[in-house]
Amino acid sequence: MIQQIPAAKLNHMSFPSDDMGATVAFFEKYLGFSVSMIARDTYAILKRPGMDVVIENVSATSPALQSRDESETRPPAFAENVGQRGEVKWPGSFHIGLEFATRDDIVRVKDSLASDGFAAETGIFNNDRGSRFFLRAPGGVLIEFNTRSDASEAYRGTFDS
Repeated sequence: MIQQIPAAKLNHMSFPSDDMGATVAFFEKYLGFSVSMIARDTYAILKRPGMDVVIENVSATSPALQSRDESETRPPAFAENVGQRGEVKWPGSFHIGLEFATRDDIVRVKDSLASDGFAAETGIFNNDRGSRFFLRAPGGVLIEFNTRSDASEAYRGTFDS
């Protein structure tokens, strides 16, 4: 019989990036993170209340990749998502979702990002679970900006803890 594991909280998320500096700057400027530390251009730890993110440098110039002999097996963090020249390979549907209070909030976010030259991969749409749009951040992370304020009745409250 499988025993239930003790309650846990999400400790952090880690994302590979082929442009760590641009990814870190995006998370700081648009997502409200602050840089806690940068380790020799290998990774950056970003923080905001309730959420830590690690951005791992997987560019061709990354110290982590340069220090590895091609005959060695790369660590699991790189094996699935990093090609031979450091390009990031994301699974098609992988993304993170950020929830906002209202549809007006996500319209403002989308407009702000667009005015700074970031093109969303979708327009704002509602799939009964609320309005949302998707945008790929520098380094390749796909982000869903959503709200549940306009979710259909069947979905209201289903995501709350």
